[in-house]
Amino acid sequence: MRTTLTLDRDVAVLVERLRRERDASLKDVVNDALRRGLREMSAPAKRRKPFRTKTYDGGKLLVPSIDNVAELLAEVEGEGYK
Repeated sequence: MRTTLTLDRDVAVLVERLRRERDASLKDVVNDALRRGLREMSAPAKRRKPFRTKTYDGGKLLVPSIDNVAELLAEVEGEGYK
């Protein structure tokens, strides 16, 4: 099949570099890259191992609750913290 293909500058540089390294034609390099890319794009997504956060027991809380910051500061620093 004959067609016109416009490559972005960065892609054109990479294709040309590969063409020279392999001493191959532009057609061969582009077809090989397209085959590999299309095969990878059409393959099912690889399943990743779920991320697990390691837990750490910090012991008993020294304050009853940290939900109310003003109350916590009053308890730790005294009422004159403002």
